[in-house]
Amino acid sequence: MTDPSRILRSTAAAWLAAAALAVPAAHADYLWLQQDAGQARAYAGELRKPLQQLPALEDARQVLPDGKSIPLKADASHFTADAGQGDVRIAATRPGANGVLTYYQARFGRNDTKAVNDLELVPTTAGGDTFQLVFMGRKVAASQVNVQTSEGWYRTLTPSQDGTVSFKPYFPGLYVLEVTARVDNGSVTLDGKKYTDVRHTTTLSFEVKP
Repeated sequence: MTDPSRILRSTAAAWLAAAALAVPAAHADYLWLQQDAGQARAYAGELRKPLQQLPALEDARQVLPDGKSIPLKADASHFTADAGQGDVRIAATRPGANGVLTYYQARFGRNDTKAVNDLELVPTTAGGDTFQLVFMGRKVAASQVNVQTSEGWYRTLTPSQDGTVSFKPYFPGLYVLEVTARVDNGSVTLDGKKYTDVRHTTTLSFEVKP
């Protein structure tokens, strides 16, 4: 099977030359990370409506700080990643119907101010409340960032003039920030099939203690 992450990286320059990220795609499920019983676990769906069965994903992997990756351990309802020290990142790919290819990326923790995943929300200061969207190492402005908590609080954030988004997480619980976007003029051929609708969904999650 062709490595979809390698294809993405090889066509990144062309995509960035054509345009950055387009307006948000239609609402979609996402992957997010949370800490459960001392482990980092990744769930799919929405924070308040997790899927009981993982969707058909390819190349599901934990992305290490140096950019290398290791396969994720899959259970029926979640992936398990090595919590280790510091922020945790994962990525996966979903070839879909009607020419849609989705790259899922997720991160738990807001201490590292450097992006590692291809699309990542990065805190501008360690542990801070202001975040910058980074695509292929380049700062871009998200059209909007959705924020949801395990307690049901929800907001849609609009970026400021410098492209960052900010909010104050007052309430205890798990926070998940989510961005879904299309790549303008982007197409990918994966395992002999061409995908003309290329989407990226990324989340940043962290916990606020009582």
